[in-house]
Amino acid sequence: MGRQVQIRRHGGSDVLEVVEQHPEQPGAGCVRVANQAIGMNFIDVYGREGLYPIPSFPSGLGTEGAGIVEAVGDGVTAFSPGDRVAYAQGPLGAYGSWHCLPEKHLVALPDDISFETAAAAMLKGMTVQYLLRQTHCVEAGDTVLFHAAAGGVGSLACQWANALGVRLIGTVSTPEKAARARELGAWATIDYTREDVVARVRELTDGRMCDVVYDSVGKDTWEMSLDCLAPRGLMVSFGNASGPVEGVNLAILNKKGSLFVTRPSLAGYATTPERTRSMAAELFEVIRSGQVVVPVGQRFSLDRVGEAHDALTERRTTGSTILIP
Repeated sequence: MGRQVQIRRHGGSDVLEVVEQHPEQPGAGCVRVANQAIGMNFIDVYGREGLYPIPSFPSGLGTEGAGIVEAVGDGVTAFSPGDRVAYAQGPLGAYGSWHCLPEKHLVALPDDISFETAAAAMLKGMTVQYLLRQTHCVEAGDTVLFHAAAGGVGSLACQWANALGVRLIGTVSTPEKAARARELGAWATIDYTREDVVARVRELTDGRMCDVVYDSVGKDTWEMSLDCLAPRGLMVSFGNASGPVEGVNLAILNKKGSLFVTRPSLAGYATTPERTRSMAAELFEVIRSGQVVVPVGQRFSLDRVGEAHDALTERRTTGSTILIP
């Protein structure tokens, strides 16, 4: 028997329950992974709450983890039982002691990358990879604004941007998070609970503002983020922590300086096994080189999954949060 987290309806953290289940036999083209560590992300909260509707109940939750291949289905050629693997996409159900998913979503996990590091880094790290290396290929000397700079994605972005010579201005909510972001490589930080973000960006950049704004907050920061951009700057809205951005008036982009806007996701970049593995390889290389250290701020057992979700939504976490099956 194995343990899986399930939800039977959308709602708060109280809808999360741990149940015992027999491991599935993987179907054709699929692999069953014995999870050693599981990544937890804000997108999991969106699914639990219903912002991203779940098609049927009961349902598993989570899409990120790392572990050992237990069994393979017909037609699987890239992996065998005993292989170390990691994943960031696929069907819901990563919150558990095992997970079945198509082999196209798996990447081989090098021996020098731990399971915990992989579970903490796959979704967030590949997100940073596409944000900094594909959505806008940042260059040394660029100035960018990154919201939630001490969070899971932000903690990696601070380091990766610093390694590329990019001046990253990170927004944070406490002095402690500001110190953490600077320690990780942020060029400057802004405490949005105490400072005027737009005015502070203008001061830091001598009025030039930012080439790119990376915004995972959504509704609450939309207008502010646009005001932090230089003319013809790029607004990258890649999350909805405060709720989705709605009712966008395109004319405002012209009014604020012929701005560009994109709403990307990992699924739009990791579109083939080859692209997925290439992105993961670049992530593993910056981790291996020491340019990016994956901070695991919190570890929770599956039994404490509700507590883990509450800590995330109440912004009481730093770095990545992982579940241990």
